[in-house]
Amino acid sequence: MIRKTLLLSAALLAALGLTACKKEEAAGTAAAAPAQVYHWKMVTAWPKNYPGLGTGAERLAERVNAMSGGRLIIKVYAGGELVPPMEVFDSVSRGTAELGHGTPYYWKGKVPTAQFFTSVPFGLSTLEMNAWISHGGGQALWEEAYAPFGIKPLAAGNSGMQMGGWFNKEINSVEDLRGLKIRMPGLGGEVLARVGATPVNLPGSEVFTSLQTGVIDASDWVNPYNDLAFGLHRAARYYYGPGWQEPQALIELLVNQKAYDSLPADLQAILVEAARAANQDMLDDYVYNNALALAELQKQGVQLRQFPEPVIAALRDASEQVLGELAQQSELNGRIWASMTAFQAQVAPWHALTEKQLYNWR
Repeated sequence: MIRKTLLLSAALLAALGLTACKKEEAAGTAAAAPAQVYHWKMVTAWPKNYPGLGTGAERLAERVNAMSGGRLIIKVYAGGELVPPMEVFDSVSRGTAELGHGTPYYWKGKVPTAQFFTSVPFGLSTLEMNAWISHGGGQALWEEAYAPFGIKPLAAGNSGMQMGGWFNKEINSVEDLRGLKIRMPGLGGEVLARVGATPVNLPGSEVFTSLQTGVIDASDWVNPYNDLAFGLHRAARYYYGPGWQEPQALIELLVNQKAYDSLPADLQAILVEAARAANQDMLDDYVYNNALALAELQKQGVQLRQFPEPVIAALRDASEQVLGELAQQSELNGRIWASMTAFQAQVAPWHALTEKQLYNWR
């Protein structure tokens, strides 16, 4: 009896050992199985390797590739390589590309609400915009605006405060703006139309030639870093600043929602955090290089100008009209504008006490 019990025990232990070995083998096989690799396309609104904007898209893709250990590989296409610059939003919405890199006011013809999520004339600064998006309710409103198009938006850069633009004549009064053909997209262009100018929407690649040949009389673009790269100082004489029309210029990463939902949770988190890092990286890039570029432009004999106060007052009044009308176009627009203006009023006393005073002291 004892012998039989020992034999049964030995058989049971052997069976347990065999089961454990099989489990270990299965676990080893699972661990050795290659992880799924996702190959995504990113279409952009920028010329290839264009300083700040184009390079920002490239660095974002490189960051995702590295953070994911090669599990999410992004190939970047410059504007016009796969789709034209102004068709980036549609491309991501259709799923032709999983990602897009541009700025919200480029899509105003399709999504007028998008204009709230970048340069708002006389609106939020870069610091304020980032805080409103991430902590003040802006992200949820932004996602609501893009949801009907199957797109998840993420802040992925900011070029900071813009310049007012390049002009071939001085602007001494509101009358000097009347009749001018000015390349200025978004809400700023609508404001200019209210004071008698003719806004023109052109991609950056066409600005220099259009300005040089007289197709347009003036143009904003970005700020010294990008304006120098395009050689705009060779096409116009007067450089006006700062940019009333663009106190900041948020750059967005458009993510096809279905493609995003197909990713495992860790890759979703990597994409979100890579965009967050890219947002700060681009701002740092512009702060550093704008200083260098401005000095170079001045060496080249560029004449810096500021708009006279009566011109600014007229533009501010027109901005209030344009923004008020945009807010009335839909219930969502009204909520966005109410949220943004309330946030601006909330943070204004703090910045008046701190940032503004520091700049004044210096």
